[in-house]
Amino acid sequence: MEPTSNLAADQVLVKQYLDAVEQSAPLDEHAEMEYRNKIKGLLRENNAVLVAHYYTDGVLQDLAEETGGFVGDSLEMARFGSACEADTLVVAGVRFMGETAKILCPEKTVLMPTLDATCSLDIACPIEEFSEFCDQHPDHTVVVYANTSAAVKARADWVVTSSIGLEVVEHLADQGKKILWAPDQHLGAYIQEKSGAQMLLWDAACIVHEEFRFRGLLDMRKLYPDAAILAHPESPAQVLELADFVGSTTQMIKAAQRLDNDLFIVATDKGIFHRMRQVAPEKSFIAAPTVGSGATCRSCAHCPWMAMNTLARLYETLANPTEEVQVDRQLGEQAMVPLQRMLDFASQAQLSVKGKA
Repeated sequence: MEPTSNLAADQVLVKQYLDAVEQSAPLDEHAEMEYRNKIKGLLRENNAVLVAHYYTDGVLQDLAEETGGFVGDSLEMARFGSACEADTLVVAGVRFMGETAKILCPEKTVLMPTLDATCSLDIACPIEEFSEFCDQHPDHTVVVYANTSAAVKARADWVVTSSIGLEVVEHLADQGKKILWAPDQHLGAYIQEKSGAQMLLWDAACIVHEEFRFRGLLDMRKLYPDAAILAHPESPAQVLELADFVGSTTQMIKAAQRLDNDLFIVATDKGIFHRMRQVAPEKSFIAAPTVGSGATCRSCAHCPWMAMNTLARLYETLANPTEEVQVDRQLGEQAMVPLQRMLDFASQAQLSVKGKA
C-alpha cells in the first residue's frame, strides 16, 4: 500500500490552530524590555542557554545571541546545545528540534516555550504508517529528513538535513542502493532529479513551502527583473526552476551576502529576513508570493507553529518549567544511530552539516 496524501489533514490542523489560538497582543517597548530582563535573569539562575531557529521572531534570535546562546538551523542548534556547558537548553523552534536536542544530549534538561509547536512534515509522517511502509520495501535504504519525530528517526538508516541530503543520496546511489525517502516530497524530488538515484518518496510537504506559486513568482520576476530568487528545496519543482539559487537556510543566507544583487525574492519562511538583514543590511528582501492573502492565506510565508514562540511563553517556561521535552532513552539511542551516521559522513567528506528545519 502506497502512502496516501496527508496534505489535506495538514491543512485542517493549520486551520484549527489559526482559528482557535489566542494571538498574543504586540508588546510595547517597556513590556518587551521587562520580559527580556526577566528572561536573562532566569537563564543565569538556571544555568540555561537559549537556542533559536532562523524562523523564529527576531527578538528571540537577538536574545539568544545576547545571552551567549545560538541562532541557526535545527541540527546546528542541537549540536551547540550538546557542546555547551549549560545544564538546561531552551529551544525556540518546533517540537522535532527539541527532540533532536534531547537525543544529542540526553543528560540535559530541554525546555521549549510550548510543546504545542509542531511541524506539518512531522504530522504527515506518523510512525505507525511510516514503519508499515518501510516494512513493505525492505530492499530500500531508509533516509529521513531531520523534520521528523524521534520515532521516525529511530526507524531510519540515515537522517539528513537539506544541505547534506544530496551528498548522502549520491553516496548511497553509487553503492547501488535504492532509497526510501521521507517525508518531504519536494525535497525528495529535487534530490532525485539531481542525483539520478532510484527513490521512493513519501507523500508530504511543508505547509509554508507548499504555498509558494510558480505563476505569482513569474509575475514578480517581471516586476523586479534585477532581483535574485532564493528558494529552499522544500518548494515545488516549478518554483525551484525559476530560482537563481536553491539551498538550505544557512546556504540562502550566505547567498544573500555573496551575490551582487541588491534585491532578493525569497521562497522560504520570512522569519529568515531578520538574519539576512543583519548580514546584508544594504540589501532588500521580499517574500515570494503564496496562495491567498490575509484571512485566506494558510501560512503567508510564515510557519504558524514557529509563531507560537513568544517572549511571554519563553518567560513562562523558565519560571514554571512544565514544557520539558521527553524522549524515551532507548528510542533516543536508536535515533542517534542514523544521526551519528550522517555526522560521521559529513566529517569524512569535510561537509558542513546544516539544514532547514
